[in-house]
Amino acid sequence: MKFMLVKTYSETAYCDIPLPEWAPEDIAAHIDFQRALGEQLAAAGELVDAQGLAAPDQAVIVCSDGRSAPVVTDGPFPETKEFLAGFWVVDVDSVERAVEIAAQASAAPGPGGKPIGEYIEVRQIMSAPDVA
Repeated sequence: MKFMLVKTYSETAYCDIPLPEWAPEDIAAHIDFQRALGEQLAAAGELVDAQGLAAPDQAVIVCSDGRSAPVVTDGPFPETKEFLAGFWVVDVDSVERAVEIAAQASAAPGPGGKPIGEYIEVRQIMSAPDVA
């Protein structure tokens, strides 16, 4: 079963300091944790893909009717307090295992090494229906 674990940066009950305001050593520890988690999942044969995403101020929104030129606007906006930060795609035996991995990711270290309790959305990747 494949699942996407969606990592969202926002204030939590455990950490209300935005990542850009963390001390450099705390950011490094957080990134090291993310790398180690990816290596652990890869070694277990569970990792399909994992990516961090650029900050919202580097994103654009595209809308098209399929006939005229697409409309491209800036956004989401930098004042956004919650944003999609990255994801993992895992291939595991059960939803319970996907939740276990999400819980591990949620406890990533933040300021002072304390777990930040990030929100990790767990969504099964569905396959297209069979065509008769």
